[in-house]
Amino acid sequence: MNPKTIEALETMSKRLDQINNDLQSEDILKDIKKFTSLNKERANLEEVVEKYKEYAQCTQAIADAKEILANEKENEMLELAKMELDENSKQAEILSKVIENLLLPKDPNDDKNVIIEIRGAAGGDEANIFAGDLFRMYKLYCEEQGWKFSVMESSFSEAGGFSQISFMVKGDNVYSKLKFESGAHRVQRVPKTDTKGRIQTSTATVAVLPEMTEVEIEIKAADLRIDTYRASGAGGQHINTTDSAVRITHIPTGVVAASQDGRSQFDNKDIAMTMLRAKVYEAEVQKQQAEADSNRKLAVGTGARSEKIRTYNYPQNRVTDHRVGLTLNKLDYVMEGKIDELVTALINEEQRQKVAAQLEENND
Repeated sequence: MNPKTIEALETMSKRLDQINNDLQSEDILKDIKKFTSLNKERANLEEVVEKYKEYAQCTQAIADAKEILANEKENEMLELAKMELDENSKQAEILSKVIENLLLPKDPNDDKNVIIEIRGAAGGDEANIFAGDLFRMYKLYCEEQGWKFSVMESSFSEAGGFSQISFMVKGDNVYSKLKFESGAHRVQRVPKTDTKGRIQTSTATVAVLPEMTEVEIEIKAADLRIDTYRASGAGGQHINTTDSAVRITHIPTGVVAASQDGRSQFDNKDIAMTMLRAKVYEAEVQKQQAEADSNRKLAVGTGARSEKIRTYNYPQNRVTDHRVGLTLNKLDYVMEGKIDELVTALINEEQRQKVAAQLEENND
């Protein structure tokens, strides 16, 4: 491990000690924003510092073994020293690689819950039907992962599926696995309404937004316009009888979030605010990427809804992810929520790009 890395790890170790001391302070305990920030920083440091301490113990054991080999004459002690040197050298090499991976830049949102929004795009009724198919695919995947799943807003399509549906997914490291699903999904198949059997290409867009807390995204009440209206469609006895649906507009950005599927106006306002925070965050990230373009070289995909990321070809039972060039001839399997192979390929590609960028930076 090079000296610069060791120096950085020493700094991180000292910083962790400082954070642990700060978290005992009464002033910090009273400041929820600072307390949350420090806890988050501590969580990011703990694992790498722990591995570094293990690595430091190995290097010390290696130095001790070398000293014995240089000065000891007794055969039994020399044999033990050789064994110690061999075992700790192997362990140090393993730990070094683990630490290097832990030091790669992390997405601060990877451990967050997500809001997924799916919209039928090009293709009319068939696009909405496909949006419904994608919704079912993600729902099955979430169930397989043991994640909690709840619909926040939906607009049914008369032909089937949804013109738009938003849902919350809660669980461990949800964003880290689903963030690459953002973009345009293209389907190629014969619509049920086409009597001539012609293949049609349609698209649905997916946006995966990390859930943001009030502490992380502060939205002023003065910047909001809140409208209530009568909900429509399935949802209970209150539908079409009370103004229970809520639409919230964030005036500075023009971002809009709405909900009508909650049990009350209060529920719908809470749901809409959760969605609004995520959308305002997304708008800010997209703005920063457009201005600086600094993250794109490391991203498997930009996350833009217009970016075509995947094609689902039904006649050939094939799905292709265009970002990693992966084709699976088991579309039927994928549509049952078995998307782990795609998810893993995308995570590995991001990791590969990060390693390459880190090596390039170290060589500069």
